[in-house]
Amino acid sequence: MDDGARQGYGRASPYFGPQLTFFPAVMTSFLRSDRSRPVAIWLFVVAVLVFAMVVVGGATRLTDSGLSITQWKPIMGALPPMSDEAWRANFELYKKIPQYRLINAGMTLEAYKGIFWWEWAHRLLGRLVGAAFAIPFVFFLVRRMIPRRLIWRCAVLLGLGGLQGLVGWWMVSSGLSERVSVAPERLMIHLGLALILFVFLIWTALDAWSGSPRVEERTDWRGWALAFLGAVFFQSLLGALVAGNDAGLVYNDWPLMNGALIPAEYAGHGFWGTIAHSQGAVQLHHRLMAYALFVAALIVGVAATRSRRLPDEAKLTAFVLVGVVCLQAGLGIWTLMTAVPLALGVLHQAGAAILLATATGFAWRVRRP
Repeated sequence: MDDGARQGYGRASPYFGPQLTFFPAVMTSFLRSDRSRPVAIWLFVVAVLVFAMVVVGGATRLTDSGLSITQWKPIMGALPPMSDEAWRANFELYKKIPQYRLINAGMTLEAYKGIFWWEWAHRLLGRLVGAAFAIPFVFFLVRRMIPRRLIWRCAVLLGLGGLQGLVGWWMVSSGLSERVSVAPERLMIHLGLALILFVFLIWTALDAWSGSPRVEERTDWRGWALAFLGAVFFQSLLGALVAGNDAGLVYNDWPLMNGALIPAEYAGHGFWGTIAHSQGAVQLHHRLMAYALFVAALIVGVAATRSRRLPDEAKLTAFVLVGVVCLQAGLGIWTLMTAVPLALGVLHQAGAAILLATATGFAWRVRRP
């Protein structure tokens, strides 16, 4: 056996000649190339599932359904109650927590099922995201289809996905003994981790689709685009605090807050009580950050138009970014002034994820000349 055959490259064919020995080597080179469209499609699909999970999570919060399942069963919990007895058992567990005793006392079993299905769907999506990532990851890894520079990123994403499940239960557990809802800061961490996964999935998918840039653009655009992406992420965290404190149900006038620039009930109990638990404070901070993002987006749009160094694709992404920011700002005001109806609240959270995806695409694109 010659060296080529010993390395798995096959033998020369008496019919097709020694050229056949190069075919496996070419295939190996292709599978280990700098880009992989199948891997990119897989990552985009998982990103869409994470987007769906964020949207369903928003609906779960708005319907106060997040505490309807009081146990964490990663495997057996995938199945909903299959009998009347099982439904009653789950309902009895729910009756033991403060949310039922203080808010939903007297709730019927049918009403309980209404909030149960939201939380169950949210957890089911979490399981689907895990399976949709882990199984293809192993397949692509074994087939050597993942570009080598992206393997470690995919492994980190897998670990973050597992951590997200633990953080989700840590969040839910905060509302099972002393509170009637989950702790706002834990909700913020749970949503923040989901959005980090969302951003990294999109970024890695774009890298897998296009490969490494031949030359990276070392300009101020790269730093500003990343800063804008970070600001959108931070604004999403502030929105999670608004949701966690039900702060969208108060101060429903705009641009003032009950006729004042700064709400009278701004201060909470101490520093942390103010920035994380005061309804007036968290809503004001979310508003102020929204104004800053709006102005920043307009500046980005104007600067992109005048830039001679940005490629046309990056300019187009900048224009889309400005449009999404304007739509999201208008939707936010509409949602606030109507006291957060379910449909608008879900659309506003979906808009935040779409804005984050657009900012991610812009930050990714400006590094390529």
